[in-house]
This record gives sequence, structure tokens and C-alpha cells, in this order.
Amino acid sequence: MTDRRTIEALSEALDDEYKARATYRKVIERFGPVRPFVNIVEAEDRHVAAFLAQFRRLGATPPEDTWAPRVKAPESVEQACTDAVQAEIENDAMYSRLLEQVTDAQAHSVMLRLQDASRNQHLPAFRRCVERGGGGGGLGRGRR
Repeated sequence: MTDRRTIEALSEALDDEYKARATYRKVIERFGPVRPFVNIVEAEDRHVAAFLAQFRRLGATPPEDTWAPRVKAPESVEQACTDAVQAEIENDAMYSRLLEQVTDAQAHSVMLRLQDASRNQHLPAFRRCVERGGGGGGLGRGRR
């Protein structure tokens, strides 16, 4: 059985992915299919699935996703992008901290891969969104 610290790290990381996914879904619900949220929410689904697979593999019970009723969309797409930049920076720092306590090699590899996606894909996409004032990258209506 995997040690308690690895399971706790996986639980915290999964909960953070749940929060990001719920937040980005709220942005889409409020403003329509705006980029980069429509792309990154799909990535968050994949991140959640990757963690759930680790819990199954390790025979552990994952935390429940309780975020949907707890998050709200910001007042503008620009604010959503600004908030997402901060969230992705915090996500990267969380992974750096948690990786130190993960002893399972496969779980460690998954977390490194997801940290890389957050740092090198999600964060730059949200920074570009901030630079363009939240507009210009929508698939739909952009602002409401």
C-alpha cells in the first residue's frame, strides 16, 4: 500500500483540479465558449481523470468534487483571466510542494506532467488573455 503522504498529496492536487475545472466551467456558463477557458476546461477534465486513475491503481478513495456550487464566475472575462493566472501560479507552487512528499513513482510522474501543463500551457494562455483584455479569443460572445 502506498504511504499516507502520497495519498494526501494526490488528494490535495485532485481537489485543486476540481476547483479549477468548476471555476472555468462557471466562466463558460456565464460568458459562453470563450478562449482559453473552453480549451483548458477540457484539459482539467483530463487532469481529474489522470488523478482518479491513480486513486484506482493505488486502491484509495479519492475526495469528492464539491466545488461546483462553491465557485462563481467573475464579472468579466478579463477578470476571469487575471484570476486564472493567479490560480495557475498557485497550482504550480502547490505541485512543487506536493511532489516532495510523493514516493510512488507513477503518481510522481503524473503530477510532474500536470505541473508542466499548468506552467507551460495553461499559464501562458491565461497571460495572453490578460494581455488582450479578456477579448479577442472568444469562440462566442466574449463579454456579457
